[in-house]
Amino acid sequence: MGKLSTHVLDTMHGKPAVGVQLDLYTGQGAARVLVKQTQTNTDGRCDEPLLQGSELKPGRYELVFHVGAYFASKGVALPDPAFLDQVTINFGVADAGQNYHVPLVVTPWSYSTYRGS
Repeated sequence: MGKLSTHVLDTMHGKPAVGVQLDLYTGQGAARVLVKQTQTNTDGRCDEPLLQGSELKPGRYELVFHVGAYFASKGVALPDPAFLDQVTINFGVADAGQNYHVPLVVTPWSYSTYRGS
């Protein structure tokens, strides 16, 4: 049984990003449906997988990370509007029996991601 998980690393401060709100959607465009809203814990991870077992299905997904609010809450002086407010990662799940880990490495001005397990 596969699962979907994430974590957020704040490379500006060199630590896990605590309290980042994130939204998980399935589908794309007008067919996009909100599946879950949660936030990161003290390790920059969610307390449980975003989806697991029969909840995880093949298809298109979208993770939206609210990084502008996170960096503002840390006292970072951001321009108005912030360069990065919400980071959206669109990805596909081809085999729901596998683990899909979608981390975000972020600063107020840059981000990267990769597929982990």
